[in-house]
Amino acid sequence: MATQTRLHPGVTLLCMLAAALVSPSLSVAEERSIFSPIIHVDPGKGLLVVSVDNAVIAVEGSDAAKPHMGKLPIGGMIDIVVELRPSQPPLLKTWKVAAGESTCKHFDGKSCK
Repeated sequence: MATQTRLHPGVTLLCMLAAALVSPSLSVAEERSIFSPIIHVDPGKGLLVVSVDNAVIAVEGSDAAKPHMGKLPIGGMIDIVVELRPSQPPLLKTWKVAAGESTCKHFDGKSCK
């Protein structure tokens, strides 16, 4: 004869809370800051190529960033914030040109400064 054990409602609630805190939320986008030399810019495709952790990656420009990407200096240093997306290239959110000549040194996600 099998006996059933019932958990106290407080224990169940505590377990649910712990699981929510430990597991990543799917609704919250993860952002990452990258400091890198600018390897290549393709304004037509809206792509920026940088290096991260000894790898070369393409970053996709947001709709607001694409018109300004041609102003980025190849070989210059850039500090960017990207949104990591599953099965897609990272999405460029903001940038600051740290070294190199540019008419768009700071892009805040909406406009150049």
